Amino acid sequence: MRATAYIWNSVGGTLGLALGLGLAVWLFFGPLVASVCFALVILAAFIYHAYHLHRLVRWTREPVEAPMPQAHGVWDDVFADLHRRARANLAQRERLSQALTRFRAATAAMPDGVVLLSAENFIEWINPAAALHFELDPRHDVGKPMLNLVRQPDFVSYLQSSGVEPVVCKLSRHAGRVLSIQIVPFGEEQRMVLSRDITQFERMETIRRDFVANVSHELKTPLTVIGGFLETIDDTLEDLPPAETHRYLQLASEQATRMRRLVEDLLELSKLETSAAASMDETIEMAPLLAQLIEEGNAYSAGRHTLTLHSDGPAALRGSRKELHSAFLNLITNAVRYTAEGGHIRVMWNVAPGGGARFTVEDNGIGIAAEHLPRLTERFYRVDRGRSRDSGGTGLGLAIVKHTLSHHQATLEIESQLGRGSCFSTLFPSERVYRPAAP
Repeated sequence: MRATAYIWNSVGGTLGLALGLGLAVWLFFGPLVASVCFALVILAAFIYHAYHLHRLVRWTREPVEAPMPQAHGVWDDVFADLHRRARANLAQRERLSQALTRFRAATAAMPDGVVLLSAENFIEWINPAAALHFELDPRHDVGKPMLNLVRQPDFVSYLQSSGVEPVVCKLSRHAGRVLSIQIVPFGEEQRMVLSRDITQFERMETIRRDFVANVSHELKTPLTVIGGFLETIDDTLEDLPPAETHRYLQLASEQATRMRRLVEDLLELSKLETSAAASMDETIEMAPLLAQLIEEGNAYSAGRHTLTLHSDGPAALRGSRKELHSAFLNLITNAVRYTAEGGHIRVMWNVAPGGGARFTVEDNGIGIAAEHLPRLTERFYRVDRGRSRDSGGTGLGLAIVKHTLSHHQATLEIESQLGRGSCFSTLFPSERVYRPAAP
């Protein structure tokens, strides 16, 4: 309606001007001159409108931000309406651009990978997580076929199928990386590839399975021995000499003790893994604790080793005395267990760099090969299973030490050489060192 009004106003004004001028000229100069003037007015109006139409066409070819041409009369109204429409479109484009920017920022922050594929499986867009998962380059790989860039057989078969259920893939280019991948259809025959790194979850699941298997194996052996002894005694009780019966019962008691020790360690480890960090309010006087540790270490050694204490560290720590006593005693009994009779074990309590403290247990025992050192704190990990069982170890001692130290923001350092002994050091931060307030 507005455009029609513009046209009628323009045509009516031009014809009115032409007729009025023509009538006046007709009266004064005659019909010939009036016809010429009428034609000139019509020509001038045509040139005027053609000029402004040309300006309008030229403006439409300019960038969006180009200013609107200025005019008078009916073309001023036309340009004003077009200017309002251009501003409205520009504002809408700005809102869409901001929404797209927020969407890209959100997807870039997602821990999961997102790849948008066309109907022919060409990459249309990649977020940073997907680029990391599939080792893609968002700057160069957009527009390329996905199957040419990721050739893992399980992924290829999944992409070529019509299934939408997630699939777990181990990418050959990433040692140990495991991805959960799901393909979701959307739009017009487009698909979205969603990826999630579940490497840590798979590793924890493997540890859980190994833990259950190890516990079952560790408990099965003493139960089998105890059951065998009891069956033997039950079948031959009347004919079995008292000394033999006593020996069987003693062996069964040893296996029961081993099983009880294993259960106690499992309960201790479970409590450490599920409890909060140790309280900072408990003050642990180190001198009596160290004396108790040496006394218990000598009792465990039964005089077969020499234990010495070197102490010039802080007088007290903040933390859990029960937990630290258990961790330190584990390190000492380990040293006794894997040091031959007549060996020497040094227990040291010193000031560490930065104002912290260091508890060290050093022995001249059998030592540990370098390849085993990174895994020593894993549950049930043993360098030599036979030797560990013979010495009464449960395979949980260093795991308990590790969790106890993590509760106290401390770390464990291990140095060892085969045939020359081992050195286990626990480093406590300065925040754990007790410093009495100034009077």
